[in-house]
Amino acid sequence: MGHGYNEGFALILVLFILLAIIGCAWCYC
Repeated sequence: MGHGYNEGFALILVLFILLAIIGCAWCYC
């Protein structure tokens, strides 16, 4: 398990959460 893989996974996770939050906000708007 390298540092680059961990960093990439964290970045994708943050991006996914951000997308979910934006989608929720869009639905509530």
